[in-house]
Amino acid sequence: MGENNRLVYWIQRLSEIALLCWLGLLLLFDIAIAATGPYGLQFLSPICGAYGIYAVWRRQRSRVRPFVILLVLSFTATLVMGIVKEGGIPGLAETGSLLILTIGGLRWIEPIRNAVVFALASMMVLEVSAGRTGQDDASLAGGFLLFVGWSVAAGVGAYLRFQLERRKEAVHSVRRAERLELARELHDLVAHHITGIVVQAQAARVVAEQKPDAVLPALDAIAGAGADALTSMRRLVSVLRAEDEAARSPGTRLTDMRALVERFSAGGPKVAFEIGQGIADDTLAPEVMTTLHRVLQESLTNVRRHAPGTAWVEADLRLAGPCVRLGVRNYGSAADSRISGLGGGFGLVGMAERVEALGGRLYAGFTPQGAWEVLAELPAHGDADASRLGG
Repeated sequence: MGENNRLVYWIQRLSEIALLCWLGLLLLFDIAIAATGPYGLQFLSPICGAYGIYAVWRRQRSRVRPFVILLVLSFTATLVMGIVKEGGIPGLAETGSLLILTIGGLRWIEPIRNAVVFALASMMVLEVSAGRTGQDDASLAGGFLLFVGWSVAAGVGAYLRFQLERRKEAVHSVRRAERLELARELHDLVAHHITGIVVQAQAARVVAEQKPDAVLPALDAIAGAGADALTSMRRLVSVLRAEDEAARSPGTRLTDMRALVERFSAGGPKVAFEIGQGIADDTLAPEVMTTLHRVLQESLTNVRRHAPGTAWVEADLRLAGPCVRLGVRNYGSAADSRISGLGGGFGLVGMAERVEALGGRLYAGFTPQGAWEVLAELPAHGDADASRLGG
């Protein structure tokens, strides 16, 4: 886990602890009020508040059940106080927990209509609980304040839900664009194999009667082209294009990756690009080469966009058993490293989509030396490599 990720993790943990401590403090006030107040059944409010704290603590693991139980407990307490007519006031911890769970419910509960139903149910329970003291001016004022609090909580929850839905849509768009691009590559990689099969089959038919011996090499060529086409299709079969005509572009080669690095170095930080032994254009599957080129391009683009103070960039392409690994690391100021780590993230989503479609995996994070690194690992060739990598 990188230094930045650890910082975010501890900020989240400390925020959660502070929230629970705040609710615990409110619960102590509720207990004091129940012990010294004039209301005989006021002890029901601290009971609801204690469960409310538990529900807030459990909200990440179970979003609906604790919320429902707290609503039922709060409503039951109000109903009992109304029947006995001993009066009471809403608990502070109880109310705070309901507001926090309302925010979480609007943000996370699926589908959206269920989230709205739970939010409206919390509003009704809060308003009913305001009437524990009876139908007087104090009760009306309390109901108004609770409604204002609920409105603020509902607004925060709705805003967070809106941001969550926007991010989901953005991630979906990025993945769809990558699938379309992979579908284009599927066409480009397989088309020439199919063309070769057709040409060889036509030639074999012409010479079959005059030169039977020439048929066997043609059949071998057909079998080889078919095997190559089948391999490429198996790697990309999960990516289907439903619309848009495919763009025609030649396959990527190592010279294209070197040219990409040279163009980047000419207008930005210098890049040291090293290609390991045993790597050539014919040692990597064409779709693997194309994906590596895209990962390198996206990584360098992110360096220029999110880390303008980078001193230098290291990139290396090496074989690791049946796999090929591409690593891109940028070294710069701490601020630039944080920016690169906290960027929009959609570029990483697209890269991961492409790499995983070929049976590989993608890692992005900080190295022990403080550099931001993108590391892609893919099977170099063949479905057997992909199965070993995935296992």
